[in-house]
Amino acid sequence: MYGLKLDYCAVDVPDKYYSQSDYEKGTARWCPGCGDHSVLSAVQRLCQEKQLAPEKTVFVSGIGCSSRFPHYMSTYGFHGLHGRAFPVAEGVKFRRPDLDVFVVTGDGDCCSIGAGHWIHSIRYNMNITVLLFDNQIYGMTKKQTSPTSPIGTMSNTHPHGSVLPPINPIQTTLGVSNVSFVAQTADWMPGHLYATIKAAHEHQGFSFVKVMMRCPKFMQEQAKALVADREHITMLTHENGIQVDEATAAIFSHKKEHDPSDISKARQYSEDPDMYYLGLYYQDKTAPRYDLYGAHNMGFSAEQKLQALNAELDRYAL
Repeated sequence: MYGLKLDYCAVDVPDKYYSQSDYEKGTARWCPGCGDHSVLSAVQRLCQEKQLAPEKTVFVSGIGCSSRFPHYMSTYGFHGLHGRAFPVAEGVKFRRPDLDVFVVTGDGDCCSIGAGHWIHSIRYNMNITVLLFDNQIYGMTKKQTSPTSPIGTMSNTHPHGSVLPPINPIQTTLGVSNVSFVAQTADWMPGHLYATIKAAHEHQGFSFVKVMMRCPKFMQEQAKALVADREHITMLTHENGIQVDEATAAIFSHKKEHDPSDISKARQYSEDPDMYYLGLYYQDKTAPRYDLYGAHNMGFSAEQKLQALNAELDRYAL
């Protein structure tokens, strides 16, 4: 019996299996109750479920509370300059399309100093997963009005209340040519949050996810009101949308069927001043991807690359 070979019991075992702890690094220094903690847990769970190799996964950020994210992921990371996360991530993806690239940015980092890069990144539609942490305030620099702050927000820059209408990140993204994936979720709904980030990662293209975020330090009342309010939040449902379990769906008092191929309806929902819609607004799997242009020489050796470079330079030799 001891020498019996049971071939039919053979099981394929991966060379390396990653647990969620393999993606954890250090202790997050965000404020207690900050929604950033929820997103960090969801992303680490996604990495574990997808078995993303840490050495082939990259998180890129700019400046702000959200942009400390790469410090807490045991993967490659780039904590860059204010508003410059997108061009760095695009450079990484263009030359290394085999890597999983994420951008983590905030409402100030993305929608203010980084707005120009944001717009062009949507049009390039490179295969990058983007998480916009929108708490509607500058938190790291201690409560200044951000581009997404509602009218009347009292801050250190507007002690009597902000006076200009805010930028709507969903509406803006849907207005750019070649947009391919736009979704919204909330940090205090972990089931929906995870399902949305998972769908974004699985999309082949520029996946833009706006995360409605609590700031318990500088927007306490708004944070409490958002979590308690079920009357002004609607879950978008569709067979091609974000799929959640029954327990998560039961949280929502309102649901609306929405086909994510209908960009006109998506824009209509994004402009509704009285309702937050969580789910997949729009998806176009056929939109051209600029990162595919950088994949043609992926298999080249260093010598082949040098030969190609010299051949190109020889074209201009006298």
